[in-house]
Amino acid sequence: MTLRPFRALLSLMSLYFHLRAVPPSALRNSANWLQRLFEDDWDTVRRRIDRHREEMLDHHYADHDVLYAGTPPHRTKDSPQSHVILGGRPVPHQDPEEPPFLLLTAAQTARVAVYLISADIETLWHRARDELLPRYGGPDMEQETHALFTSTHRDLTAFYTNTAEYGDAVVKRLLR
Repeated sequence: MTLRPFRALLSLMSLYFHLRAVPPSALRNSANWLQRLFEDDWDTVRRRIDRHREEMLDHHYADHDVLYAGTPPHRTKDSPQSHVILGGRPVPHQDPEEPPFLLLTAAQTARVAVYLISADIETLWHRARDELLPRYGGPDMEQETHALFTSTHRDLTAFYTNTAEYGDAVVKRLLR
């Protein structure tokens, strides 16, 4: 399954991107189980999988993917950079109209954490700024836009680092 149709869907909808850490022993390769994982409230998830860590990205998550993975023809294919936001093995949703869940193994999560810790946000920003700035009000809004991406980078680095320290996997889901 390619992410091309999935990316087209992203550009048409205003969704939130939800990432949850899951111990590998609790992870199920079932769309029903994954759906329940994201329907349950914070306390229920904590009781079911013995701990809880999550990150939510607003409708700009696809722009953060541009920051890390780039855009064609320079997009990285299967690397830690490409797994930060939209990467992972797709598990089809039981509703064919819904985007798939995305799963990162514990090993992939650890590689993403190492990448984020070592990534220079200034270099990433300068490589992606010309593409991103027009979407956020242009050069007059560069300081605010740069701050948004820097803050999200910090949050994602903390999420993936903590998740990797526990040896957990990551499940991702688009939510309306």
